[in-house]
Amino acid sequence: AAELEYESVLCVKTDVNVYRIPPRTSNRGYRASDWKLDHPDWTGRLRVTSKGKTAYIKLEDKVSGELFAQAPIDQYPGIAVETVTDSSRYFVIRIQDGTGRSAFIGIGFTDRGDAFDFNVSLQDHFKWVKQETEISKESQEADTRPKLDLGFKEGQTIKLNIGNMMTKKGGAAKPRASGSGGLSLLPPPPGSKVVVPPIPPPSSTAIANHVTPPPVLKSSNMSNADILLDLEAPASASKAPAAAPTDLWGDFSTASSAVPNQAPQQSNWVQF
Repeated sequence: AAELEYESVLCVKTDVNVYRIPPRTSNRGYRASDWKLDHPDWTGRLRVTSKGKTAYIKLEDKVSGELFAQAPIDQYPGIAVETVTDSSRYFVIRIQDGTGRSAFIGIGFTDRGDAFDFNVSLQDHFKWVKQETEISKESQEADTRPKLDLGFKEGQTIKLNIGNMMTKKGGAAKPRASGSGGLSLLPPPPGSKVVVPPIPPPSSTAIANHVTPPPVLKSSNMSNADILLDLEAPASASKAPAAAPTDLWGDFSTASSAVPNQAPQQSNWVQF
């Protein structure tokens, strides 16, 4: 697995100074003011890489890229990388060679932003390492725990109570109009026009029973008084039979001869 891991670059800074530092005599920490800051012992390029869970600080030549020293880091913050107490641009790192020998040297950045990037790159890497460790630990614990058997055993049944389920109700009931004959009519669809059914024509029986009064003919030469006189004429004619003889069967010839002598009377009534 270690052979399959690849090396990734976390941070590159082209200007870094290396200092020889005196041995620490107390536990109060390192101070950059004790170093010869104006005369660095070596100047080159710094590159931070990672391979697996281990990070590496590599000091290389600016031109050729030859490795000057490297410091493997297994934990940060830790003994492999320490900050000084009097500045944020200087650090103390522990370098190691292939034979197992180690030494502590001081490094410093001219730009304060370069020191910030160097610090953040190490923090992000070991934050990722912590998360990977927790995830792998949880997966191992899940594999060791007994798994729950949620399957049905032979002959095992379950009972579901669905009596309290709410039935799905539809929309509001549509109004229904009932006609005179008891037929139910559905309302017209939205957006349509309501057409009133035509009124059926009256039957022939109703026409026969309806009597239209005769029109009254008005003459331009007749006044209202003449019309009243014409209306009284039939009343006077009704009194004429009172002078007839008492014999109802009288002389028919006399009656027939008397009819032509009567002058025709004008009347506004229409003769049927």
